[in-house]
Amino acid sequence: MNLNNTTTIPSGKDIVRKWFVLDANGKTLGRLASEAASVLAGKRNPLYTPYIDMGDHVIVINAEKIHLTGMKAGQKLYRRYTGFPGGLREESFVKLLARRPEKILEEAIKGMLPKSKLGRQMATKLKVYKGADHPHYAQQPVALELVGSNSSAKY
Repeated sequence: MNLNNTTTIPSGKDIVRKWFVLDANGKTLGRLASEAASVLAGKRNPLYTPYIDMGDHVIVINAEKIHLTGMKAGQKLYRRYTGFPGGLREESFVKLLARRPEKILEEAIKGMLPKSKLGRQMATKLKVYKGADHPHYAQQPVALELVGSNSSAKY
C-alpha cells in the first residue's frame, strides 16, 4: 500500500483568480452562458472542489449582439413578480434585448449556477456590458474562446 499519495484540499488563500473576457458578438445565448457558468464555478481549474468557490472572473462584452436559434426570439418571455397581487410582469426577448441586454445574459448564466449561497457568491464575479468597452482593463483580462466555437456558422 502506497501512503505517499495524498489529496490536497485547497483553502481560500490558495486560490488565484484570473480574469477572462467573453465576446457575445454573434454567439448563441445558451452556449455562451454554459461556458461562462463553467468558468465562474471553477470547473476549468485542476483543483476544482464542488463546495469551494474556485471560479475566475468573467467579463461579457457586446451583450446586445447575442442571438437565439430557431423561433425562440419571438416566443421567449421573461417574467418577474412585483410582490403585489396581480403583479406578474412579462417582457418579450426582443423588448428586453432592446431595453436591457445585460439582464438576458445575467439571468441565463445565473440560472446555470448552484441555487445556494455558493452560487450567489460565484455570480458576483460576473460582469456583463453592453458594447465592446469595459472598465476592467487594470485586471488584464484574457480573451476566452468558446469550445468548438464557429462564429460564421448559423445554427
